[in-house]
Amino acid sequence: MTDLVKIPVTVVTGFLGAGKTTLIRHLLRHPQGKRVAVIVNEFGDVGVDGAILQECARQDGADDGCAAETIVELANGCICCTVADDFVPTVEALMALPARPDHILIETSGLALPKPLLKAFDWPSIRSRITVDGVIALADAEAVAAGRFAPDPMAVQAQRAADDGLDHDTPLAEVFEDQIACADIVLLTKTDLAGPEGLATARAVVATAAPRPLPVIDVTEGVVDPRVILGLGAAAEDDLGARPSHHDGESGHDHEDFASVVVDLPEQNDPQMLAGRIAALARSCDILRVKGYVAVAGKPMRMLVQAVGARVRLQYDRPWRPGEDRRARLVVIGEHHRIDPAAIRAALGA
Repeated sequence: MTDLVKIPVTVVTGFLGAGKTTLIRHLLRHPQGKRVAVIVNEFGDVGVDGAILQECARQDGADDGCAAETIVELANGCICCTVADDFVPTVEALMALPARPDHILIETSGLALPKPLLKAFDWPSIRSRITVDGVIALADAEAVAAGRFAPDPMAVQAQRAADDGLDHDTPLAEVFEDQIACADIVLLTKTDLAGPEGLATARAVVATAAPRPLPVIDVTEGVVDPRVILGLGAAAEDDLGARPSHHDGESGHDHEDFASVVVDLPEQNDPQMLAGRIAALARSCDILRVKGYVAVAGKPMRMLVQAVGARVRLQYDRPWRPGEDRRARLVVIGEHHRIDPAAIRAALGA
């Protein structure tokens, strides 16, 4: 029954310097007895990096299940633009760990548009296994009150320039509004810098940007009771209509129209030849992902296949068990309008 329970995922949004890393460090130190995994998509020296691996245990030194393999940094670009290449494979890898996480935290880049990321939870290989427990938006109260939205707009612009894969150039005000519109809870940080008047202004700005009433909580140094922001059960991926975005309807961020084909193959004599076919298929039909396993003639071990686009990785994982059907089974995932099951099976030699 354990595999039928969806793992909750909390998405943490906010601009560079808003306090996302500080919040996640706090949550890792107070995991409420759960095994917590982190996917981080921040840039520069303020993201969750190697140092956090040394700080993720509880302050009392107890082993709470936080391990290096459960903290993954994605540095290949804005996560909302690299769903197929980075996000989905990373989630699959976490789900395949011997001890699956009980909760996953995603720290987005300050430039990430949250709604496309939520749409990615409908990806065929993960939609039945994880759910968006909630979206937490962090906002620098002083910056919001001053109309800058980001604590350091120049740093955000440098971050934007450093990301060659970024396919949107959105004004900070619009990114801020998208973050608030997708949120279940807003955390106002650096309230001491804003002062009472600035804090009131920031709350008013948040209320104006929010499409529905949202809880707004003042936090200092990322300290908030995990019970307040985790375990919301929002299932945000099923509630997209209530989370409007400036980019609704733009094809550049439409990650939801995917289809998959399962291909069964006989025992393979030359796995490298199969890898070549997979790469050629990816290039000719814009296939996003191929994964599965292969039986190789004369080999007692099962071979795993993992492909992201035309990049194919093969590795033996375990011996075939007595009585198992030695064959290949691959799942091919692509955009719905490019998926041709007959052509795919022919290309792979089925």
